[in-house]
Amino acid sequence: MKSWFADGAAGAPRLELADPAARRVLGRETLLVLALSLGASAVSSFISFTGALTRPGGLNAQAANLNSSFAPDRPWLDLAWQLFGIATALVPVLLVGHLLRREPTGVPAASGLGALGFDLRRPGFDLSRGVLVAAGIGGSGLLLYLGARAAGANLTVVPESLPEVWWKLPVLVLAAVENSVVEEVIVLGYLLRRLDQLGWSPLAALGASSVLRGSYHLYQGIGGFVGNLAMGVIFVWLYRRWGRVGPLVAAHALIDIVAFVGYALLAGEVGWLPTA
Repeated sequence: MKSWFADGAAGAPRLELADPAARRVLGRETLLVLALSLGASAVSSFISFTGALTRPGGLNAQAANLNSSFAPDRPWLDLAWQLFGIATALVPVLLVGHLLRREPTGVPAASGLGALGFDLRRPGFDLSRGVLVAAGIGGSGLLLYLGARAAGANLTVVPESLPEVWWKLPVLVLAAVENSVVEEVIVLGYLLRRLDQLGWSPLAALGASSVLRGSYHLYQGIGGFVGNLAMGVIFVWLYRRWGRVGPLVAAHALIDIVAFVGYALLAGEVGWLPTA
């Protein structure tokens, strides 16, 4: 038997599986997907933060580099590595789409990533909501970062340190889109769907998704963890309300594009923007 819990008329339905065997399969699957993607990133981030915390000097005297060069003196080779990294980072998203089409018996047939609202059925809705969310979160996130760094609780985040080559800005935009797709499809849409099916309460699922989001940003410092945890809570609430990850992918992409490209254009030009 299956039980549905709706979070609102327009919200995403919550499906809990009663079959213990099916739940064990989905539980193992979820752990494996996270181990191949953002769960591994969370462990790596914790190790990185531990190293920064135990290194002499304050956190704000250290830097967290997000988009760096792989071959600074060989631009075409560097570009190849950049595109390779972006493409391979998206493989877990393709895996999630494949797994959603092959859910165990007892789960209504899912249309791949469309089951999470990651498709082109409502582009206007996704983009308009995404712009509003990005506008609301982007500015507050920047203020939180600046405050945390000033308090010594955050590393200096360097969004990009690429050489001045023709492909710099396009690659930064692609990297921002890749980040948003991977994070929102996996830690928002996929993880919440699986936790619902495993019988987790809405509050527990919200906590797990939000803490995971904060954890893989811990390499930035306490401010990065807290800010992304809060963003996770907001995104889970909006996903439950809208039933689509599309608007949140758009919002996340816009926030990162502004951060990456804005830093590339403003670093060293304005006094309020910290640089390494």
